[in-house]
Order: sequence, then C-alpha cells, then structure tokens
Amino acid sequence: MKIAIIDDYQDAFRHLECVKKLADHELIVYNDTEKDPLKLAARLQGAEVLVLTQQRSKMPQLVIEKLSKLRLISQTGRNANHIDLAACTAQGIVVSAGGAGNPNPTAELTWGLILAALRHIPEEVTRLKNGLWQGTVGVGLAGKTLGIYAYGRIGSQVAQVGKAFGMEVVCWGREASTAKARAAGFKIATSREQFFAHADILSIHLPLNDGTRGIVTAADLSLMKPSALIVNTSRAPIIAKDCLVAALKAGRPGFAAIDVYEDEPVLNAQHPLIGMPNVLCTPHLGYVEESTYASYYGAVVDQIEAFIKGQPIHVANPEVLAKK
Repeated sequence: MKIAIIDDYQDAFRHLECVKKLADHELIVYNDTEKDPLKLAARLQGAEVLVLTQQRSKMPQLVIEKLSKLRLISQTGRNANHIDLAACTAQGIVVSAGGAGNPNPTAELTWGLILAALRHIPEEVTRLKNGLWQGTVGVGLAGKTLGIYAYGRIGSQVAQVGKAFGMEVVCWGREASTAKARAAGFKIATSREQFFAHADILSIHLPLNDGTRGIVTAADLSLMKPSALIVNTSRAPIIAKDCLVAALKAGRPGFAAIDVYEDEPVLNAQHPLIGMPNVLCTPHLGYVEESTYASYYGAVVDQIEAFIKGQPIHVANPEVLAKK
C-alpha cells in the first residue's frame, strides 16, 4: 500500500522501531506543511493510507473528495475535529484515531517555559555566547501564587510541581475539575475575577472545543497583575482572538510564555507574539518528546495493520463500516 505521512517536521516517523512493521509498503514522507487545500490534495494523489500527526493539517471535504484512492486516515490521538468525518464516510474512508496522550511532556515543558521566562534563561545564554556576563535579575517561585486553569491530567502535574516549589496553588475550571483539585488538597479561587487577579503565574490546561474557544477574554486578562506571567501550552484559540497581544502591550499581564498558535506552523517569525520583548515563544513542543512520538506513531501503525487485516480499530466514523 502507498502510505503518505505529512507534517513530519523532524523526519521522525521512518526512524521509529514500529515502522519496521510497514516494511512491505511504500512510505512517502513530507516534512513541511502544505496549507493550500488544492495543493495538498495534489500532493496526496494515489495515497491509500494517510498518517496525520495531531491537528497539524486540516482535512476538509475539498481535500477528501479529491483523494479517490484513499481508504484509511490513521490519526495520532483521539481528537479528529480537524477531519471532515462525514466527507470521509461518504468516500468510504475509515478514520482511525486512538491512543491516549502522555501528559508528562507538556507538563514538563510548561515548567521549562516558566523557569526560562522568570529566570531570563534564553537572554542570559545569548549574552554569554556574545561575550557578556549577567544582565538580568530573575524572579523566584516560593511564596508566589500559581493559578491552574483546569486541573486535569496535565494541570494536576503542573500543580504538584508548583507545590513542591513552595507556591500557593489556586485552581479554576469546571465543577468536575475543581472537585478533583479540592480533593487533592488544592485551593479553589472564590471567583473567576479573583483567580485572574491574584495569580503571579497563570497556566492554561484546557482542551480546545466549542465550549472553551475564546473562554479567556480581554476582560480576564485586564485583571492580571503587571508582574504576572501567563503560560499557554494547550491551544491558542482558548484565549480570545487578538486579545493577548493587546493585553501584553497594555501591561496586564506583564509577561507571557507561549507554545501554541492559531495557525501552525509559524514560519519566518510571522506572528506578533514572537517579536515582543515580554514574551517567550516555543514552536509547539509540548508533546514533542521521544517516548510520546513512539507511543503516538506506534498506535498509528497498529491502526494501519488492523485495517489491512480487515479489522479496523479506534474508528471515529463507525458509519463507514456499514459501507464495506
């Protein structure tokens, strides 16, 4: 079978142990992202299986209906919101989307960003390489307030580390989330306004869906301290469009550490946050870690093997099976 792998930025897929199971198939790997739907469809002509990594590329009807030979989309993780499932079903394309993500790497990166931002690590590394010595004064963590927006699998880990650093951890979110945080011994903010106003560091760990899109508003951000740091390692659209740049320019909050963007990949530094002196930006590295890649792509290969055997697994559009 002809298997196309797109958006493999690091050319990681074909070097994994699990790929040996596909030795009898033709693999075509693309390391860049093609955002034009017609060009993407042309690129994928002849592919029988398509491997997608997270939500790096959308698969709208315009693309799907042009892929006459495509029979399977094998997706890392369970989120298939970027794929037009109805169009896939109409075309007889099975979408397999399974395998649980590992919360550890994103929690680790969150703390990497917090520490790098507060201790000015990137700036000091650059200064030292340029022949200079110390030029900044960092901010410590002990005694500061860490706000966790959504005490889930990732947020709970970030909270535990904050506790170990001697921080006061305060949580906010839906009732189920705050109930878990309370049971774990963490404080719950008395109001949304207090949550944003009192945090020295506020870390977002919400999934992106219709209920969370734009849930952090300009009004929320305007309540934050001029000295506060907001961290987003979840999804960019959780913060209402354009309001973070405006808030940072206004000085509330004073700083941000960002790993996610509305339109990815961001190339040629074409995003307003990247050029701001009070923002630390990384290129969506949250889950980009060896064991996570091995797990995600291992699940992708398992899905392909199951489909070839006529027993597809993790099917996101089960209606398609009735057409087989």
